[in-house]
Amino acid sequence: MSDEFKSFRCQSGFSSPPCYAAEVAPEYFDPLAVDPEQARDVARWRKAERSRLRDARLALSVAEREEIGEALARHLRQVLQDRFGGAQGKVFSAYWPIKGEPDLRPLMAELHQAGVTVVLPLVETRAAPLIFRHWTPETRMQRGDWNIPVPPPDAHVVTPDIALAPLVGWTTDGYRLGYGGGYFDRTLAALTPKPFVIGIGFQSAQLKTIYPQPHDIPLDLILTENGVQADEEAT
Repeated sequence: MSDEFKSFRCQSGFSSPPCYAAEVAPEYFDPLAVDPEQARDVARWRKAERSRLRDARLALSVAEREEIGEALARHLRQVLQDRFGGAQGKVFSAYWPIKGEPDLRPLMAELHQAGVTVVLPLVETRAAPLIFRHWTPETRMQRGDWNIPVPPPDAHVVTPDIALAPLVGWTTDGYRLGYGGGYFDRTLAALTPKPFVIGIGFQSAQLKTIYPQPHDIPLDLILTENGVQADEEAT
């Protein structure tokens, strides 16, 4: 934990456990503590960590990122086989890689050929849950929010059974540091039934904690190029 974060003070000025968690026990955090000052401290810390982790990811060579993507695809293929019979007949939400994220598009095409319904998430309404539109290798993509390629409006909207969550950072207790827009947590909270969610990230992006807040939803599984790193079923 950074010295900057340790120096944050509670509004009262007293040393309460949530505000001084890093000094008392680095792994301690009360996710039910709703203190405005503490929430701002966490938000500032997360913003700095996002910047650091994204810079480190982009500093990798193209060859290194390709190697990591191939390793992740192997592990993900095995997880889908072991837990979902290959996911045939299931709806599988992937993602279009941006900002140095692992590129799993070859696996997306492979799953489509195997009879899996592949969908991609997109923002249809700001500050609302994501929707998921059907994708195939022949889909003519268009630019969506933040210039991310997305399926066109005439692609069917489908609810996923399995969903990938790209990670900026991650923890072994299944929490995800994302891009900060809150879209993914908002979507998981709205979906019934909730899909099985697999976080996809770099081994080097592991964090001791993200200081979970009440809105943070832990993932079912986290995968890196080294394999499974967090598994809710194993806890």
